[in-house]
Amino acid sequence: MRVFFTGGSGKAGRHAIRYLLEQGHEVTNIDLAPLEMPGVRTLRVDLADAGGVFNAMQAYSDYSDLDSGQGMRVYDAVVHFAAIPAILFRPDNETYRINVESTYNVIDAAVRLGVRKVIFASSETTYGVCFADGEVRPDYIPVDEDHPVVPPDSYAMSKVVNEVTARSFQRRSGIDIYGLRINNVIEPHEYARDFPTYINEPHLRRRNIFGYIDARDLGHMVDCCLRTDGLGYEVFNVSNDDMSVGLTTDEVIARFYPDVPLRRAMGPDETFYSNAKAKRLVGFSPRHSWRDVLKG
Repeated sequence: MRVFFTGGSGKAGRHAIRYLLEQGHEVTNIDLAPLEMPGVRTLRVDLADAGGVFNAMQAYSDYSDLDSGQGMRVYDAVVHFAAIPAILFRPDNETYRINVESTYNVIDAAVRLGVRKVIFASSETTYGVCFADGEVRPDYIPVDEDHPVVPPDSYAMSKVVNEVTARSFQRRSGIDIYGLRINNVIEPHEYARDFPTYINEPHLRRRNIFGYIDARDLGHMVDCCLRTDGLGYEVFNVSNDDMSVGLTTDEVIARFYPDVPLRRAMGPDETFYSNAKAKRLVGFSPRHSWRDVLKG
């Protein structure tokens, strides 16, 4: 599958692209920052420039494309991960503007050029917990995709707007557009570096709803979405199966969620950021855990 990928220089993007290459996909990366990865060509494009995005998405991906004599090929799918990654990197208005404009431009170009699938990065922050001023608890646990999205900050606002934009483009075009509400992305080396602190100080994980997603498993989720057709518009929580702290489920509930309604019975260390929908609809099956490193 020929994949147009935005934002490959970020840690989520790097691991996702590496996984897609291992699965045999052909990837062209679009980013303002270069990605030094064998087999991947990077075009430097400002995604807030609609003309640049439209041009890049119908460009030759490599010199070898010239050999066919068939002109420029249409991409099979677009994976849009590029964004200002959180609050406090840019002024709030710029975070909102760049994230909203870039997502509109990418999906608009994909639809106009006949791309049949778009996968875009939404966020755990849409549920209003992560960047809240003070402590905000979920309305219920575990948090699934039906939980209200009431974002208090410019970054999460941009992600909710992007979901509405994506749904509107899907309705008028009929293509598949899947949004990934990605939990806190963890690279393999961060387990040994960071998780001993999380085990000793579990309150540090409250804003992430005590969840996480291994960067390699995020790549697997993207591949699952690329291989699953016909869902129309969907959003998915993306998380690993277990929590990012050493407490049991009952201990987390007693300490942090004593008055939060429990929607269903949970496993002893099951994530509070439910990934059940991704498992059911696209076959997501995360394979990694901090426990493999710290308790193996």
